[in-house]
Amino acid sequence: MIKKERLARLAEELKNRGLDALYIGPSADLEYIGEFRSFPDERVRGLMVGSDGRCFALTPLLYREEMMDAFGDLPFYSMWDDHEGFAGAFKRGCEHLGVSGGKVAFNDGVRAVDLFAMLEAVDIQPANGQDLLANMRSRKDGEELDRLRRAGAIIDGVVEKLYTFIKPGMKERDVIRAIPDFIEELGGEGESFAPIVASGPNGSMPHYGGDRRVIEEHDSVILDLGCRYKSYCSDTTRTFFVGEPTREMREVYEIVRRAQAAGEAAVKPGVTAEEVDRAARRVIVDAGYGKYFFNRVGHGVGIAVHETPFIIEGNKKPLEPGNVFSVEPGIYIPGKFGVRIENLVAVKPDGTAEALNKTTREMRIIK
Repeated sequence: MIKKERLARLAEELKNRGLDALYIGPSADLEYIGEFRSFPDERVRGLMVGSDGRCFALTPLLYREEMMDAFGDLPFYSMWDDHEGFAGAFKRGCEHLGVSGGKVAFNDGVRAVDLFAMLEAVDIQPANGQDLLANMRSRKDGEELDRLRRAGAIIDGVVEKLYTFIKPGMKERDVIRAIPDFIEELGGEGESFAPIVASGPNGSMPHYGGDRRVIEEHDSVILDLGCRYKSYCSDTTRTFFVGEPTREMREVYEIVRRAQAAGEAAVKPGVTAEEVDRAARRVIVDAGYGKYFFNRVGHGVGIAVHETPFIIEGNKKPLEPGNVFSVEPGIYIPGKFGVRIENLVAVKPDGTAEALNKTTREMRIIK
């Protein structure tokens, strides 16, 4: 159902920015406002919210039942059939809200080709609405935090299962294929993103996308995975070692472990996002491995697995209670191995940080 309190806050934000409406295409924004999970394609659908709080749903007949189940008793569903296209229905909806000739923002769930068709159908002034819901979504309420905690506990359980599941001789894809079953067994609702299983030299690529390498003795294995629970995501990374790690592996692992702990320790309300990045990064730089850590320290997590706040140099926005984000420093040595440790962290009103992942950050060796 439409979250009326969130709808009212969005309408107020539209007024503050001098906007007449926001059109929300299939996206995390739409799931946040209307609990409707969908992805952009040629059957254009979405929700337009006016600055007066009224709204209409642009609804292909193919999705009529799902959208009406999600949005409930909206006063106006502007429906369209495949043979007619969506432009006329979009125009009818704009006329219903009285925004023709006005300034309408569009979020990132709208394809460029569809936006052009909308602008041809209706005389409106378009605006970038990508960040209109970002601040609202970044401040989680109690219910959202509970869902994130549960998602974190589920994926922690999956990590524990993987620790006993992984054996030398397996392919990376064998591990990847086991993850969805473990998530379902523990009460999750599917993966929040395609998991990364990066063994040996593949671990030097932070977002490695392969799966064919055979896991060998003395490999490091980076596991980056997450699940969904009642629309909310988890995201965690642990690095295991198969057989006895080398001295260099042990040294690098300890540096990353200390960097991750330093990043978490820096989290509290009022601290800027870049200060958290600096706290974690400083440990790695001071140890002489700075050139092997070349990405931001973290990103927000909620309905989307990547959202605000971004924990990166240059982000001077102070952290607020309800912010949830990853702290995931790593060291990636080309041709050799990589190490990453990641927890999600929630900023609490009492000035403390709550780690939403509880699996140990100490070195773990698969024997």
